[in-house]
Amino acid sequence: MPDDKNALTPALLALEDGTVYRGFGFGSAGDMTGELVFNTAMTGYQEVLTDPSYRGQIVMMTAPEIGNVGVNPEDFESDRPYCAGFVVRDLSPRVSNWRAQGTLADLMEKSGVAGITGVDTRAITRRLRIGGAQRAVVTRKIDDPNAAVAMARCSPSMEGQDLAKDVTCSKPYQWDEGLWQAPGSKIPVPPVRHRVVAYDFGIKRGILRRLRQNACAVTVVPAATGARDVLDMKPDGIFLSNGPGDPAAVSYAVEAAAELCGSGKPIFGICLGHQILGLALGGKTYKLKFGHHGANHPVMDLSTRKVEITSQNHGFAVDVGSLQGKAVLSHINLNDQTVEGMRHDRLPIFSVQYHPEASPGPNDPSYLFGRFVKMMDEQAR
Repeated sequence: MPDDKNALTPALLALEDGTVYRGFGFGSAGDMTGELVFNTAMTGYQEVLTDPSYRGQIVMMTAPEIGNVGVNPEDFESDRPYCAGFVVRDLSPRVSNWRAQGTLADLMEKSGVAGITGVDTRAITRRLRIGGAQRAVVTRKIDDPNAAVAMARCSPSMEGQDLAKDVTCSKPYQWDEGLWQAPGSKIPVPPVRHRVVAYDFGIKRGILRRLRQNACAVTVVPAATGARDVLDMKPDGIFLSNGPGDPAAVSYAVEAAAELCGSGKPIFGICLGHQILGLALGGKTYKLKFGHHGANHPVMDLSTRKVEITSQNHGFAVDVGSLQGKAVLSHINLNDQTVEGMRHDRLPIFSVQYHPEASPGPNDPSYLFGRFVKMMDEQAR
């Protein structure tokens, strides 16, 4: 927390179950509501803030000190922060990193994200693990906690919300940037071998960088783009991106994905794209108790029996029982045995629930982009 606590305004974090935590506000002074979730990553708070998949959520970091490396535009996963609020135990009073170009608090204030520091994030995490994710509010109106609780209860549930429409691009665009390079280093971007059309349900720049680094020319299209329009672009492969909200509410994307599955084109889905693909293949999805948010989740690739440490951010999951005879389970979460990946038994289609493009890491599952390219190679023969 900053040395001068008087420089921060008292604030409340109120949960729908009636629990209220007192702390100090930073960032935007507005009242912000959303689903409160916890993220267990120790690094990468800037990537978390700018991940469009957090649209409609208040994110709480379990790492105790946040903000110490500041922020910089190179690490943004989108054009701006998308979460509604940010909860931390201690907001670092100083920024110490050679790449920093600003502070976390200033970025949040400019972007309309409300923050609160000085609360017991460990106790709040335990409450969410026991009772599940809850609607909440971050407010600086501290005189009436009951009113804050009522505000949280009046906010919309994550179930039934199509939030992809709020974060998708407005028109198609081309992406031609590879992985970030440190000064003095040189990571060549390979010549283009394949053309990929990527659906933007809230796509992260890290995904686009990985695709381009794997020799793909990428055309990004809005979430509501029809299957026929995509096929008219004559892609070698189709990518379904991550994104926020309830996959069952994005019915237009499910319909497009179902049609694309019959095209014979290689298809790769991540996170929301994985869930949409599961629905398109005739499966079902359901809401997890408190979701998976962090950079330390163990996943087993059932084809190799190897375990990889993964970055994750999702509140819904595919029901494995609903996919019998429709898809093959390929990856499983070793914490709770939920579905982390699937593939079609005949067609060049696969998807994962976690994030193989993870920035700042881990990078264990980055091989999946090579798997997608290999499918396109085989189709081209």
